[in-house]
Amino acid sequence: MAATPKKKRTAARILAVGAGLATVGALVAALPAGASGTKGGGNHGRYVDVQLLSFNDLHGNLEPPTGSAGRLTRLKEDGTTETLNDVGGVEYLATHLRQAREGNRHSVTAAAGDMIGASPLLSGLFHDEPTIEALNKLKLDVTSVGNHEFDEGARELARIQNGGCHPTAGCFEKGKRFRGADFPYLAANVTNEKSGKPLLDPYFVWERNGVKIGFIGVTLEGTANIVSAEGIKGLKFGDEVETINKYAKVLERKGVKSIVALLHEGGLPASGAYNYDCDSPGPGNGISGPIVDIAKNVSPQVDALVTGHTHQAYACTIPDPSGKPRTVTSAASFGRLYTDTTLTYDRRTKDIVRTAVASANHVVSRDVPKAEDMSRLITRWNALAAPIASRPVGYISADIDNPLDATAYEKPLGNLIADAQLEGMAPADKGGAQLALMNPGGVRAPLVHKASGAEGDGVVTYGEAYTVQPFTNMMTAVDLTGAQLITTLQQQVSGANQAAPKILQISKGLTYTLDMTKAGADRIVVSSVKLNGEAIDPTKTYRVAMNEFLAGGGDGFAVLKEHKNKLVGASDLDMFTAYLAAHSTPAAPLAPPATGRITVVK
Repeated sequence: MAATPKKKRTAARILAVGAGLATVGALVAALPAGASGTKGGGNHGRYVDVQLLSFNDLHGNLEPPTGSAGRLTRLKEDGTTETLNDVGGVEYLATHLRQAREGNRHSVTAAAGDMIGASPLLSGLFHDEPTIEALNKLKLDVTSVGNHEFDEGARELARIQNGGCHPTAGCFEKGKRFRGADFPYLAANVTNEKSGKPLLDPYFVWERNGVKIGFIGVTLEGTANIVSAEGIKGLKFGDEVETINKYAKVLERKGVKSIVALLHEGGLPASGAYNYDCDSPGPGNGISGPIVDIAKNVSPQVDALVTGHTHQAYACTIPDPSGKPRTVTSAASFGRLYTDTTLTYDRRTKDIVRTAVASANHVVSRDVPKAEDMSRLITRWNALAAPIASRPVGYISADIDNPLDATAYEKPLGNLIADAQLEGMAPADKGGAQLALMNPGGVRAPLVHKASGAEGDGVVTYGEAYTVQPFTNMMTAVDLTGAQLITTLQQQVSGANQAAPKILQISKGLTYTLDMTKAGADRIVVSSVKLNGEAIDPTKTYRVAMNEFLAGGGDGFAVLKEHKNKLVGASDLDMFTAYLAAHSTPAAPLAPPATGRITVVK
């Protein structure tokens, strides 16, 4: 399918000027009439079924994700589960979405953030231009920003939206200038600290044949705690509920009564199966996490919430403030699922008939034809990336997994990375580290034994290593007291992380017990925390390796900002590839490290 000409912009949606930020006001954009309309009922009936296709947390996964990143769990009718292998990939996502749109004359496609950032090398090497090009071809209508849209700062986000060559890397293809996103990025709760104005459009109105649906886009309020501070200077991330409710009133005043919130914050269903019924035995009873309180407080004016961030799959109903059920969905991550929601629009009231809303997640299987335009896109960018991506950096004897299950607290790949960081920062002249801590969100994909190209099974290429650790965070060695180290472990499961624990990956020699039958900080059994078999002394000073993100208190680990005597080392990716090179050969590949550093009581 050939790309259509880019829609004319009424105004630049985001502007970065000088050292500060300038903003544009809300823009109500109407799409040109096209091949969409009523599913049943005809264009002129009172009720119109609008198809809402949605997904989230793509993270630049254009090629089919591999290993655990390309799997899903399905719940079978007898209550057992089965693993679905080989799902996802933008060539297949495009085909599934295009097939789903057939026969639906009113169809809109929306996303809930993290389309880019933490991307595999194919996209990340080119500052995610390939992913934006793919989303343009997918005919994405609108998305909220996620925290990862800010990985390279607000100025780079401006370029992603508006186009232009990268300020330092330039244009990647001779004679071609990056055109930017054809769809609007929404960030209603990201404002200029001084002016209070939104950084991007706060909302977008989709219109077709007189049917209007407003979309409000927000990212999680805690975004500032999980991205680099340098790139978001001068920005404030506001309360999600307050912001959505504010703009719901704005849309109502403009005559738009059908409203969908695109929210980059999510929940944790009781089951990891994508088709788990989280409304059993009652509405929303099978889901926990931040989205529950948010959904219960977002104005009843909002008809559905499309969510993300937690990389989980669910299609629930959670009661709104008036007690009425409301659809809340998330389509896992990496393009493995998409959600199909039917919104029944009443032309007389101009609102959605809530009782008629139906929603379900669908697997992006690979048993459909590849979308040829996506295949051409991947081939083109792969040719540019190949000289860097295909270089061997190590060898493994089997998959080294990074399970996506939220309850898989200790991960083999996390152990490997923490060990690599400890080894890199342990020499006296490199920092003298005694242990290493790695944030789980910084480990983006498994290492897979099966060859991804012509390199051969068991060969780890630079591209594969980059996909695992795409942030290129600089490593540090810092002083922490034993008391601060214990507080760090407690902050994994308390405070900002109580609802959705963030369990750090730890280097060999550090052990402790995590008791999930308890609550908050009590989940850490303090007497069990040991280094090389010796109990941690609260008064003693320890040298701890961690990346700059953690050292700055990222992911809710505020105590880590209290460190002293910081020494900066090489990047996490360089330490990872150096460790692979030092510990593996074709004849003696590296085996997956054992787990058991964290004893979990459930």
